[in-house]
Amino acid sequence: MTTEINSKGVSAGLIVLLVVVGVVLTFIIGNTVLYIYAQKSAPPRKKKPVSKKKMKREKLKQGVSAPGE
Repeated sequence: MTTEINSKGVSAGLIVLLVVVGVVLTFIIGNTVLYIYAQKSAPPRKKKPVSKKKMKREKLKQGVSAPGE
């Protein structure tokens, strides 16, 4: 009786496994393609401007007098 079930063809577990692996591979490949595209097309991030207060504090730490003092 077991030989009849095995000889029918591909088991349901194998089909589910193949579908899950296919979905995971599609997800990974799609994310990789989108990441590479975003790296090429997106402009580089701008740095936040340093405030005058922070600049003054840094110059005082280095021992250089801040301009205008």
